[in-house]
Amino acid sequence: MFETLSLAVDHLLEWQVIAALLIGSIGGVIIGAIPGVGPAVAIAILLPATFSMQPLVGLTLLLGIYGSSMYGGSLPAILINTPGTAVNALTTYDGYPMTRKGQALRALGLAYGASFLSAIFSILVLILLSPVLAKVAPMFGSREIFLAALLGIVLVIVAHKGQVAAAGMMAGFGILLQSVGMEPVNYTMRYTFGMGWLTSGLDLIVVVLGLFAISQAFALMVEPESAPNATPVRGSMLKAIGEVLGFKRVALTGSTYGVLMGMIPGVGEFTAQFLSYTTARRLSQTPEEFGNGSPEGLVASESANNAVPAAALIPLLALGIPGEALTAMMLSVFYVHNVVPGPGLFQNQLDFVYALYLALIVLNVIVILWMLVSSNLLIHLIRVPTRFLGMAIMIMSFVGIYSLRNSPVDCLVAAGFGVFGVIVKRLNLPVVPVILGMVLGNIMEVKLRAASARIESPLDFVSRPISALLVLAILFIIVQAFRTTIREWSADTFTDPKTSA
Repeated sequence: MFETLSLAVDHLLEWQVIAALLIGSIGGVIIGAIPGVGPAVAIAILLPATFSMQPLVGLTLLLGIYGSSMYGGSLPAILINTPGTAVNALTTYDGYPMTRKGQALRALGLAYGASFLSAIFSILVLILLSPVLAKVAPMFGSREIFLAALLGIVLVIVAHKGQVAAAGMMAGFGILLQSVGMEPVNYTMRYTFGMGWLTSGLDLIVVVLGLFAISQAFALMVEPESAPNATPVRGSMLKAIGEVLGFKRVALTGSTYGVLMGMIPGVGEFTAQFLSYTTARRLSQTPEEFGNGSPEGLVASESANNAVPAAALIPLLALGIPGEALTAMMLSVFYVHNVVPGPGLFQNQLDFVYALYLALIVLNVIVILWMLVSSNLLIHLIRVPTRFLGMAIMIMSFVGIYSLRNSPVDCLVAAGFGVFGVIVKRLNLPVVPVILGMVLGNIMEVKLRAASARIESPLDFVSRPISALLVLAILFIIVQAFRTTIREWSADTFTDPKTSA
């Protein structure tokens, strides 16, 4: 145990890892503070560059951007009523009203403090679960991992309430995309239509950059030019951050929801925030203040979303099953370096896992220290013109795409997916299921083929305890989703005309 920790600390003290810690944490805050960019765009752009780095360095950089962007995203949400990242949308409900009351410093301090406490809580839960993961992970064979990936697909689809059919189609589209090209067992061509450039398939990174980065660049470039203004804050940020300790119950509840929702594939920050905010309002002595500048509401939303990143690593590290688009991107970093997440990772590379945990803690410490001194500096980033941002994202995206394989065709494919991403967003359809469909679809195909050699009938899928539990979970979720849909349809259909009028 102590020898493993010592090796993890040695990994962490390498200068490349330290540089990744600083760049990821501070860069993530800056990216989060600029409305319209967000961690998905930044990670998509940086992904090609991380392939040449050591696994720990690349993952530390990406995780730093993922987690710290939510700290930065709360700044414009509170000061100008514009969330820096999508998951900071709920922060505007109470953060901006507090600013209008002259409590901007207090609101920022509560947001930063809640984010820090929930992130550390989530990392500690992840560390405590490591021994359990190390024991449970070897029990997952090919059929269990196939079923876990299938469960992830089902959860991703069901999580999109009101858009289940659209999410299902998008996930299916993602599965179709990953099947293009030469399949690895019998070397037959699938969906290439005689075009040589499709032989190697559609690269996940090209699709990710198209759907997230280039589509966002298109959107920013066609929007009316804008450069929001924000007033600098005055006072002691440390004192404001310390005030979050007066809302320990709310922060703990939000953190718990964040951990639980982060562990479940396809759920993530939005569900955690909604549950945390609703619970805090229900238990509050002043529920009427929620939405009008309630400190409890602000703490509830910020604690929930910042607990998710570390928790989302649990299914990724234990089973190699990403829970959402950002961890799906990180999975490609593992694969490029032949570091296979799953049972073998905890058995053979536990020092790497512990180094990742320690890096997460250090990242959050760096971020909170940076936020103490930089809030007024970050206000200048809010004023960056949107069209300039769009052009910068576009240029960096195409540079990253071309650097992958020096292929102009990849740039054209990414541009096509960028246009597709703009259309999908305009139609208000979910994009994330496409990426998860590509990643999980590949896992499902590989593991199903591996398991088929030992399966003689469909009943063999439930012949082992874990596979049986996974099948029951899939059936239960599908039945519950159908029941909920039918109940909502019945309520809408048989509403009393008098009451509806």
